[in-house]
Amino acid sequence: MRATRRFFFGAAAASLAAAREQTAASDRIRVGFIGCGGMGTARIRHFLEHPDVEAAAVCDVDRRHLDRAAALVESIRGRKPDAYGDFRRVLDRRDIDAVMIATPDHWHALPAILACQAGKDVFVEKPFSYSIGEGRRMAEAARRHARVTQMGNHIHNDLPNYRRVVELVRSGLLGRVVRVHCGLRSNEKSIGSPPDGPPPPELDYDFWLGPAPERPYNPNRSHLRFRYFWDYSGGVFADFWCHFADVAYWALDLRAPRSVSAAGGRWLAEDNAETPDVFEAVFEYPGPVLLTWTQHPQGRPGFEHMGSCVVFEGTEATLVTNYSKHEVWVKGKPAPDFPRPDPSVPDSPGHIREFLDSIRSRNTRTTCNFDYSHQLNKGALLANIAFRTGARLEWDDARERITNHKDANRFLTRRYRKPWKLA
Repeated sequence: MRATRRFFFGAAAASLAAAREQTAASDRIRVGFIGCGGMGTARIRHFLEHPDVEAAAVCDVDRRHLDRAAALVESIRGRKPDAYGDFRRVLDRRDIDAVMIATPDHWHALPAILACQAGKDVFVEKPFSYSIGEGRRMAEAARRHARVTQMGNHIHNDLPNYRRVVELVRSGLLGRVVRVHCGLRSNEKSIGSPPDGPPPPELDYDFWLGPAPERPYNPNRSHLRFRYFWDYSGGVFADFWCHFADVAYWALDLRAPRSVSAAGGRWLAEDNAETPDVFEAVFEYPGPVLLTWTQHPQGRPGFEHMGSCVVFEGTEATLVTNYSKHEVWVKGKPAPDFPRPDPSVPDSPGHIREFLDSIRSRNTRTTCNFDYSHQLNKGALLANIAFRTGARLEWDDARERITNHKDANRFLTRRYRKPWKLA
């Protein structure tokens, strides 16, 4: 897969050595890290690049992850943080200012909502929520408790390219843009079909399942590979949607689609995964704007050299962008001398830095706050519902209801497994 999370972290401005600089204890932002797997430990590193962050606590239901995270913090800052197997113990801590949540998708909502209620600011990994109902409750909790929030959509702020794209689209130089195509070059490998068995002793599997349905333990249904199962996630599509659709939402001021259709399947890999590895979706937005999504092993025809990319088709010119660069094409040919508008989108201090600065200033309108992230995430979740029902869905965003397929509304929320309840 060409689109990787590591792509844009290599150019981080701060070094781990700089994080050892002395910062007065009263000036530090004390963070609790909930979920310390691969992405969670990466986020610990990224947060601790900022000298004014203190890792007050780490939390995970897997003892191996927990020990590794505590050791990582000690190697960077010289002392181990407190370690917990239950996220509620982190939220009980009155000295913790904010939490960073990097759990599997089905565990995003409850810690985020309870953290808001406990007076913590919240940074949550993408995808924003498992369901639309959860996302709405997360956004409501952030507003009700006036919390600073951010979804971990780092490309929005950590690279300048999307800012230049937004300026070009908004300038009108492309003409009227009524069609956008997002193409994810994804060549998923088989994850195999291992048999069910007992969970490893270091994993609290019942807690890992949490609100999700009870299932026998299978090595593919936990940790990194959870993403391929509907009980916990929306697949690779939902994972990458925010990275690519974000620039279209940003540039064209999109909200939720008014209709969605989708098709595809698990056609290439032979394994026990459930989510599709070939996927097509069509979204109609007010405007009107037609957005299409393609997920398959090849890139966008004509723009294969750009890999995974987003294409804005205007009446005067076409713009194609990936994470780090963009090109303008006119009449089927590159136009390197195409005019550029004056800069109008302010530069960013960085995705995590914006969150930290907003904690200090109490600015709740961060660029990927929970309201924006909920709107963005709806598109992916609705497309997955369209795929699973095989229907073209019509959406009433004010009511957050599917209007033409009553049964499809059951996917907007789900019944939590006892004793868990959506706060």
